[in-house]
This record gives sequence, structure tokens and C-alpha cells, in this order.
Amino acid sequence: MTRTPFRRRRPLMVGAALGMTSLLALTACSAPAPPTSATSFADWDNVTSVAAGQSVDLWMWGGDEQGNNYVDTVLAPAAAAEGVTLRRVPIADTADALNRVLTELQAGRSDDGSVDLIWVNGDNFLTGSQAGAWLCEWTPLLPNMAKVSASDPLLTEDFGAPVNGCEAPWNKAQFTFAYDSDAVDDPPSTMAELLEWIDANPGRFTYPAPPDFTGSAFLRQVLYSTAGGHDEVASEYSDEAFNTLSPALYAALEEIAPSLWRGGDTYPADSEQLNSLYADGEVDFTMTYGPATLTKLVADGTYPAGTKVLTLEEGTLGNASFLAIPANAADAAGAMVVANLALSVDQQVAKADPATWGQFTVLDYDALTDDERGEFDNLPASPVVPSFEELSASANPELEADWVRAIDEGWRTQVAASR
Repeated sequence: MTRTPFRRRRPLMVGAALGMTSLLALTACSAPAPPTSATSFADWDNVTSVAAGQSVDLWMWGGDEQGNNYVDTVLAPAAAAEGVTLRRVPIADTADALNRVLTELQAGRSDDGSVDLIWVNGDNFLTGSQAGAWLCEWTPLLPNMAKVSASDPLLTEDFGAPVNGCEAPWNKAQFTFAYDSDAVDDPPSTMAELLEWIDANPGRFTYPAPPDFTGSAFLRQVLYSTAGGHDEVASEYSDEAFNTLSPALYAALEEIAPSLWRGGDTYPADSEQLNSLYADGEVDFTMTYGPATLTKLVADGTYPAGTKVLTLEEGTLGNASFLAIPANAADAAGAMVVANLALSVDQQVAKADPATWGQFTVLDYDALTDDERGEFDNLPASPVVPSFEELSASANPELEADWVRAIDEGWRTQVAASR
């Protein structure tokens, strides 16, 4: 089988440190704080009236072909029918969009920013929150929020940070390992067994170097294992907890390092490179926080035909991604219309179809009618990816963003520096 080159980066764009130095520098500046509340809109009719004729610039990672196609051919035409022009602005990293917002705020552009909507979560959301970069109190205005659970912790918190009406949910995701079943006869069933498999099969496994989001997620998954389970790790970060739990994490990572691809002397720079190694047969495992894409990658021959999802007994990390509106967005009302539309049953069903994008819905099945539930139930099943219910069984909660930063920095100084 001829396998085409594969280029991909994280779909959720969570917590990447690219550009974080400049982000932190900008947040330290004393720019006037812009209005961060949407309470100036009286009701939804007021929002749609203001939104009519607006053009919304949605800044999102541009490396996902299916995601790009969904926005361009499904979401944008639906927005046009609502009187709003939706323009997708492809970026290399979510931090690029946040940097633009913070730069414009620092320059005094308090109500005419060039970024109207951002696909975001995790560290970037927290950084923007700390800088007052987000419009808040707007999601209760969205009619389709009535179909979203108000108690689902994946949707009420973003890596431990309360959402507080500052972003609208868009997708759910589950951290997933995939492997070539034609090369791996006896796949591991726990994280501890996976580490043992790595030791027993030198050169056939690797992970992206943190702070790449996927590599960082792998570290958190190992942390839960070495700590004795996610229940042993408090979501809220503390130096005491980090100092207690991190030595076992880094010891495990140092132990497997010589058995990694290229003897652990080098790591893939990002998830794109790891996926390319897997597609080319240089390693037997890959990993992703966007398992929905596996279906197409196997079908088109990019990934081995024997690709299967590795289900761990203790579960894996789960989270959600969101749409956030900058506090200085020039077309905030139009952005609200797009976010509300993205939460409609029609859009969530279209996005959940593996042939379109395959992303897991954020809608609450209990809040849907029988006919609406039927639309999801009638979607074709993936021959590669299990259902979200199966994938998310025993889902592990995400840690606060401060945990992510500390773990990544510890890896740099204690694991990477030792090689």
C-alpha cells in the first residue's frame, strides 16, 4: 500500500506554549481594560438585529482538512442564511490569534478588533481570561444553549478554569492511542502495560516533545498512571502535589527514553511529525486528542489498514473545545449568531458524521426530542473509532493549566536535558 505523506496538528489546540512568552509579556502591560460583558444586548432579537450584515472572522487552526471543509461548506453557508458572512482565518496555533487580540488591546483597539471568534480551550483560554481578553456573559443569550447540559463538568470548566459564559462549547474530545494491529500482536490494556511494551519493543514508540499539546497530554496520562490513578491527583495545582507526584512521572519517562524511536535522543517536534512516523511505519503507535479523524486516514490509505484504537482499562483524558469571542471583537453580535448556529442540532449532527468531520457532540441527549436523538443515532458508525460512550468510559478529568505548565517545564529540565 502506498501511503501519502501526512501533515496534521492538534485539533483542540489546547495549552500550546508557542508564543506564550509574548502572551505573558503582553498581559503584564498596563493597557486599558476593554468592556468584557455582553450585557449591552437586551435579548436574542437584539443580537440578531445587530448581527445582520456583519462579517465574522473565525480564527482557527488551519491544519485539519476535514475541519476546514466543514466550516467552509457547511457552517459558513448556514451562517449566510442567517445574514452573517463567516470567514475562516487559518492559523498555525491558537496562541497566534490570542497574541493578535492582546496586541490590539494594548494598542487601544477596544471595539474594532480583527478577531471575532476563536476556536480555543485550555491554556490559551486561561491566559486570555487572566488578561481580560474575552467577552463574557454572552452564552446565556444563545437559544441553543438550552440543549447543553448546565452540569457537565467538561463544559462548565475548561482545564479547571470556570467557563463563566466566556466561551460556547463546540466539540467534545477524548485522548486516544491508535496502533497498527498488524504489527502489535498483543496490545497493552493499561498505561503501565504500555510503558512495559515500549521497553520490550525498542524504537517502535515515541511521543511529541512538550509543550506540543499531544505530547503534553501523554505526560499527563503517564502521571495518572504513576500516581495510582487520576483520583490520586488533585485537579487544582499546588507545588506540594507537584513535588510529591512528579518524581515518579519523570522516572518512568527517563526509564523508557532509551527504548523510544532513535533511542530517545530526539523527539517529534509536534503531533504532525508523530503522525507522519506512524503513517510511514516507523513507529507502531500514534496518539491524538481528535480520534474522529482516524476514520478518514485509514480509509484513504494514509494510515495502515490495521489501525485500531487502544482502549485502556483506566480510561484516558477527556475535554471539550469552545468558541470564544474577544472582548474587542468588531462583530461580536455576528460571532454570537455563528456560535449559536454551531450548537444547533443540524450543525452538530453534520459535524458528528465521520464523512464530514466526525467530532463528538456537546449537546445533551436528554434535552433533545426523539427525532433529534434519532438524527444522531442514524449516523454511520466508524469502522475504526468506537462510539464516544465507549471512548469516554472511565474518562479522566483534565488538570488545571498550571499543572500542564509545570509538567511540561519539568520534562524539559529533567527528561529532555538528561539525554
